[in-house]
Amino acid sequence: MHPKIPGGILAVLSFCSLPAAHASAPDEIRAMTLDNGLRIIVWPDHDIPNVALYNFVRVGSRNEAPGITGLAHFFEHMMFNGTTRRPPGEFDREMEARGGSNNASTSDDLTTYMDWFPSSALDLVFDLEGDRLGHLAFDPKVVESERGVVYSERRLRVEDDNAGFLAEQVQSTAFAAHPYHIPTIGWPSDIEGWTLADLQRFFKAYYAPNNCTFVVAGDVEPEQVFALARKYLAPLPRQAAPPPVRTVEPVQPGEKRVTVERRAQTPLLQLAYKAPRADDSRNVTLNLLATILAQGDASRLHRLLVEERRIAVNVDVYLQEGFDPGLFWLFVTLPQGGDPDAVLATIDRALASIATEGVTEAELARARNLTSAAYFGQLGTINGKARLAGEFEVMHGDFRKLFDLPDAIARVTRDDIRAAAKDLFDARHRTVGILAPPTTAAAGGEG
Repeated sequence: MHPKIPGGILAVLSFCSLPAAHASAPDEIRAMTLDNGLRIIVWPDHDIPNVALYNFVRVGSRNEAPGITGLAHFFEHMMFNGTTRRPPGEFDREMEARGGSNNASTSDDLTTYMDWFPSSALDLVFDLEGDRLGHLAFDPKVVESERGVVYSERRLRVEDDNAGFLAEQVQSTAFAAHPYHIPTIGWPSDIEGWTLADLQRFFKAYYAPNNCTFVVAGDVEPEQVFALARKYLAPLPRQAAPPPVRTVEPVQPGEKRVTVERRAQTPLLQLAYKAPRADDSRNVTLNLLATILAQGDASRLHRLLVEERRIAVNVDVYLQEGFDPGLFWLFVTLPQGGDPDAVLATIDRALASIATEGVTEAELARARNLTSAAYFGQLGTINGKARLAGEFEVMHGDFRKLFDLPDAIARVTRDDIRAAAKDLFDARHRTVGILAPPTTAAAGGEG
């Protein structure tokens, strides 16, 4: 079984809870690049006899186009469905027989494969990973079966889920030109229409070794891992670099609004502000601002909307950090009969207050503490080490930048938070989404 984690705004896998680490990379971390372009990072940790292996493939919905939307996510499924050397399901069977498990996720920017296993299975796992990168099968029956699985997942996560449905509408409206407007799971007609040739071209372009970064953390030695990489991964042929995404989203000239009438017990309000790309230095400040706004019961918007005014039952925040400028999201669930416009007005006043008056020292200290606790909690596990090192290598250009965060967080001031809020919360550069039940007259007309 592979419980899929939808990408982009539905994933809620951001750096919002990602904090700071210490100032220099541990000496034991080693990295190399194979002749075919595959990058591999090794972080030894011998506390337990286990290993976490991540493969970050630089492909997501950002790399798709009309007609082939959803293919990045589709390959997340196909990579578990057999090679020319192993039948469907064998990847799981062999790994589980050795005490391992795995998962995968797709976002706007990346498809990530994760393996967790005893260190005694290291050779097997490299064999499995090299096999599916080099010899993936394209059995038409399996393709059609997985097409149905993906379409069912779309129904579950988008068409039958009000929050997912509204988020898809907001994201596709927020971006007029950039492919971030494409939903990670794909549009329905494209899911139905992919051809075998589409799949083969996509796989050859994006699942090349020079488009992958492997990170191995746990009970291993670097030279041991590099030897296995040379054995199982180095024979994979380098491919031409995938076509770059050249489109730059034009400056948004005014607020956009999406109104959805749907059967719902509780109205929903979503705000999406244009935000910087992942490697922008301003994101350290924006992550602290996100924590101040909506992380936990003591956050400013939770206290205001849920506890004091009781005009919302939940508020959440997500900063999309990708290869290109993304979105800073606010998600608000209203009580039954709630007024989205009234809630929006209250939020606008709260955000304007931060932009003019800033936040308190206590709020900033709390955000720093939460961020640091989350960071060190993740670095205390081999899974966290592998994930964070890979994300910083791929999204920020160098895994060592992970260890610059403590100083960056410590330097953020209340004035920085205020200035970031003033720049970010510009209504001209946001998209507002509202989902509410049909009006009584409209509902009556539907019957």
